[in-house]
Formats: sequence, C-alpha cells, structure tokens
Amino acid sequence: MYLDKLDVPGAGVFRYISFRSAMALIASLIFSMLIGKKIIEYLRKKQIGETVRNLGLQGEKQKQGTPTMGGIIIIFSILVPVVLFADLANVYVLLMLITTIWLGVIGFTDDYIKVFKKNKKGLAGKFKIMGQVGLGLLVGAAFYLSNDVVIKIKKNENTDTVYVRQDIVSFNDNYNKPGYISVKSTKTTLPFIKNNEFDYKYLIGFLPEKLQDQWVWLVFILATIFIIAGVSNGANLTDGLDGLAAGTSGIIAATLGVFAYVSGNIIFSDYLNIMYIPHVGELVVFASAFIGAMVGFLWYNSYPAQIFMGDTGSLTIGGIIAVFAIVVRKELLLPLMAAIFFIESLSVMLQVSYFKYTKKRYGEGRRIFLMSPLHHHFQKKGIHENKIVIRFWIVAIFFAVLSVITLKIR
Repeated sequence: MYLDKLDVPGAGVFRYISFRSAMALIASLIFSMLIGKKIIEYLRKKQIGETVRNLGLQGEKQKQGTPTMGGIIIIFSILVPVVLFADLANVYVLLMLITTIWLGVIGFTDDYIKVFKKNKKGLAGKFKIMGQVGLGLLVGAAFYLSNDVVIKIKKNENTDTVYVRQDIVSFNDNYNKPGYISVKSTKTTLPFIKNNEFDYKYLIGFLPEKLQDQWVWLVFILATIFIIAGVSNGANLTDGLDGLAAGTSGIIAATLGVFAYVSGNIIFSDYLNIMYIPHVGELVVFASAFIGAMVGFLWYNSYPAQIFMGDTGSLTIGGIIAVFAIVVRKELLLPLMAAIFFIESLSVMLQVSYFKYTKKRYGEGRRIFLMSPLHHHFQKKGIHENKIVIRFWIVAIFFAVLSVITLKIR
C-alpha cells in the first residue's frame, strides 16, 4: 500500500480501504483454492485422516479417513493477503495477525497430538486455557498501553466515566477532526439500549472511583479471556457437519466487517450515532481476507467434504471472531451475531446438565435432544446433512442482519 509514495502509476488506489479489501478477498479466495488442493493431496499421501466414532449418524462411515488439519489452509489464506494489502503499522491489524498465529499454533498442536501421537484427547485442556489466557492478557495490554487504541468522542459529551487524554497525532489526518477528543475507555456497545453503550466499570461500581480506574482493566481482561474461550469452543462444537462452521464463520465475518467500516468512519459513526473508533476501519481488509478464506475453504469442505478444518481451524476462527468483536467493541452482540455458535454450545450444556440432573434424581439419565450439539439432533431426525447446513446458514444470515440493524434499534 506504500507504492503510491514511490510514484508508481495507478498505485494511488491502494490508499482506499475498499480497493484493498476487494483485493484481499480475491487473493484469499484464489490462494485458498490453489493451496487447498496441494495440502489435501499431501495429507492424503501422509494418511492424515479423521477417525470417526460410531455415533449412529447418517453418512458418518463415508467421512472415515478424510484429511483433517485443513485449518492450515484457512490460516495461510488469511495471513498472506493481509500482509500484502493491510497496513501493518495498524495496531488492530497486528492484534488480529497475532491472534491468528497464536490460536493457529494451539489448534495445530492439538491436531498434531491427535493425529500423529494417536492420542484422542489431544492437547491437555490446561494448555488450551493457558493459551487463551495469554491471548486475553495480550489484547488487554494492547488496549491499555497502545496510544492508538482509543475512542473519540465529541467535546461536549459527558467524560466523567472515561480517562480523557491529550489528543494524539494519528498517522492518518482524517482521524483528527475538530471537536473530537481521544479517550482511553473500556466502553462497548450494548444492543437494544437507548444510549447503546456499556462500560465494564459499571461492574465494579461499588469500589471507590480511584480503584475503579485501576481494576476496570482486570475486569476487561477477564471478560476478554471468557469471550475468547467461549466463542472458540462454540466454533469447535459447530464444526460437526460439512461446511457448517466455515459458512457460518464467513457470515459472521461479513457482519464484523460492516461494524469495522462504520465504526472507523467518522461520517457514518456520527450519522448512526455509534462509537467512533479511529484506525479500526483497516480491519475491513482483514475481514475480507477472512471471508475469502472461508469461501475458498468451502470449495473443499462443502458436502461431501474433501477435508476437515480440525481444531487448527475451529479454534482459530473462533478466536478471530472473538477478538475482532472485542476490537470493534461489539462483543456483547456476539450471542446475536454468532447465534449459531451460541445455540450449539447451549444445546450441549443443556443436554449434559439435564442428563446429570435426571440421573441423580431418577437413577436414569434423560435427554432433551436426540443428540447434541444441536445439528446432530436434526441428523438423528433423518434430515440430510446438506439441508441442515444450508438451513443453519439461513438462520446465521437472519441473525447477522438483525445484529447490523441494532445500530438503529434502541
């Protein structure tokens, strides 16, 4: 994107986020389709295939031996276009790149232990938790320490609950508009509420005000860790049918891209009366690369799947969605935006809790669903896998649109 500074003819288009986002999507899509075939061939050659448990589900025998660890395709298809087309000096882009690599390594390690070490348990849960805690600490530290991680508010707004700092000089003059000041804040967006904002400081309102300023960042970090773990787990549980997790994640990524664009644009944020977050618009490039990677992966992962993403993919895409939502300050919208992940996780929790409760009370465990996660319940009902996936995509689109219109519904 710096070619225009070297007076390369036509390079000026790289200054526009819309152009670089389109290029990132196209490059990611092409790259994933090109390397996907080679990776599938390599994994088949090495006999790195999925071991399928006998759950009595339709078509499960055909999945035996299908190559796994396909999340490698997703990770590289995101990283390469982002490095080529995004501004690597942008703190939010760097955070997303670190998130992708960080969770990709954890997921890859988990799959490696399962496939090569023949240990079905994979990476010990405590190490996964340690990895998620580490990422949460990193995100929290970036929010606290970086001069670029701020929100901008109008000077006439109430600043009692935020730390007002001297206006910083941005690398892009468009971010420094008269009448706005930069603030360090733990505010986020709360849907369906009139003022549309929630500050994590409210959770420790019982403490003296001086202590609130110190402890609010700990609360924020704990919330970040919880969100990353929850969404990653939800993505992992959703990855049970061909194309389900990839398609759903692509829809969520498109929604997050919309939020990044309007939140990082002073005109749209002012018109919609939403939080203005300088620099965050650059994440539209990352979101576009993410969408391209998901669509490209679906070329091989759609029914009947030629490859599965494994934990390498599911943990990574779940973590990306979680951190992206936190960065654009829309994490409280995740139960709506990522409703499929939430419903799938909820179905498992309800099933396990009810089974334990009835076993303790009646001596025999009972079930709410024929099988959990929820997509397996519909499989047990005899609905074809492909139809379940498409219907879940439709539901995901419905909730994605509903999430976007919460910007005006208060």
